[in-house]
Amino acid sequence: MQYDFKDDRLYLQRTSEEKEPLLQRLNRVEGQVRGLRQMIENDRYCGDEVQQASAITAAVREVALLMISQHLEAGVGFAAENGGRKAAVDEMIGLLRIAMRQQ
Repeated sequence: MQYDFKDDRLYLQRTSEEKEPLLQRLNRVEGQVRGLRQMIENDRYCGDEVQQASAITAAVREVALLMISQHLEAGVGFAAENGGRKAAVDEMIGLLRIAMRQQ
């Protein structure tokens, strides 16, 4: 995984292979959202709609976790190569703060 560190932030430059699992998961989320829209349009049972909404939320969290995992991997690489452990840790904590606000 390639990365660039500028403006005190770590920018990932993912390969096609690294992007693929993210894009697959996002495609699945899109399908779930379309399914929920159709459920609402067809006046399905509210419990089923809520269950679908919950599944969408969980799927989006999994996307975020995968992105964080890739970012952590790059951050560790940055720290190892540049001795920038503090900057890498600060970046990771910032990402975790963003992710935890969603819960």
